[in-house]
Amino acid sequence: MNNELYINLDEFPNELQLLLFILKNKMDDHSIGLCKEQYKNIDWNLFLVLVKHHRVTPLIYTKLKSINQSFIPLFIIQTLFQDYQKNIFNMLHLSGEAEILANTFSDNQIRTLFLKGPVLGSDLYGDISLRMSSDLDLLIPISDLNKAENILLSLGYIKDDYIETVLNDWKWRHHHITFFHPERKIKVEVHWRLNPGPGKEQKFNEMWDRKRVSSLTSRPVYMLGLEDLFLFLVSHGARHGWSRLRWLVDINQLINKEFDWIKSIHLLEKSQLVQIGGQASILASQLLGTNIPIEFNNLIKNKKYQQLALEAVFYIKQMVNLHTPTVPEEISDYHKRHLFSLMSMEQKVVFILSFLYPYPEDAEFLPLPKSLHLLYFPLRPFILISRKLKKRAIARRA
Repeated sequence: MNNELYINLDEFPNELQLLLFILKNKMDDHSIGLCKEQYKNIDWNLFLVLVKHHRVTPLIYTKLKSINQSFIPLFIIQTLFQDYQKNIFNMLHLSGEAEILANTFSDNQIRTLFLKGPVLGSDLYGDISLRMSSDLDLLIPISDLNKAENILLSLGYIKDDYIETVLNDWKWRHHHITFFHPERKIKVEVHWRLNPGPGKEQKFNEMWDRKRVSSLTSRPVYMLGLEDLFLFLVSHGARHGWSRLRWLVDINQLINKEFDWIKSIHLLEKSQLVQIGGQASILASQLLGTNIPIEFNNLIKNKKYQQLALEAVFYIKQMVNLHTPTVPEEISDYHKRHLFSLMSMEQKVVFILSFLYPYPEDAEFLPLPKSLHLLYFPLRPFILISRKLKKRAIARRA
């Protein structure tokens, strides 16, 4: 390691330690021997839960399928195989839909960059079956959003979430709209930003100029350039606390590719995400043994970024699931504090000032004619205080 930080894996449950060991090692006779020696009294049901939680079933199955059954119980291999097969069918299903959407959007002159899904699996792993995906994420210019929505509706998709807004704050507060196809059981997220705001974003035209072509389909399907992909993956993983190891495995796979690391740092600086790039590199290095390029030495040695990495260990160690309908209050509070700590000073200032911008809840609390919506700006502090007082009063009565 090139940095002084040391994440003590001995504090992790044995099952999580074993999972990390398998992810970062080739499971040859030597590795298997180490597993038998180091990882005893494994709760295999918990191990299976961890594999599924971290969305790494395909990788774990392909590494364990030929191992002597005396170490890995047969039911584990059988269960992983069943899930592995399901993922293959799902990824083929998504691949077909990705090609349909890419062709349809292209025919309607909508420039489209696919962010995740089978395109990412093929790009990073060379095989769509080795990465799990539950939906398709694509990025388009915001000017084409209405056209894209009409196209998806014509294809049988249903708009799954409706964004409430005052004074068009949705354009920078949010970053995607979700659509669901009830018959094909496919979810599509249409992005106009890589991340929710407020914050600086790369311009779509610049990312389009750096795009690459996927070899997954017969007609061109476009994806982010490697440097933009690194920025997207680290910001996405950080936003979710790196609570799934799959996102760190993606970083490990990406770092093994050859691309312009200096340019990548420049993009991180431009987007004020250097601290997140440092956090991701440290976590990948410490947990997965990723060889970090020398260009990132200053990042992984930075004490602040090391602290951010230690904060993220909480999510992994506790198997936090931020995607459940209701997140425990203590987890939610921790996550809010962690997200704030990830921000640069300028981002923190902009984030705090954004609270002065009207929210849809303000319009619900004090409905005003559209012509008077600008009054929500000076009234915002008073509305906020009134809303909190009303909420407390209701809580006391309950």
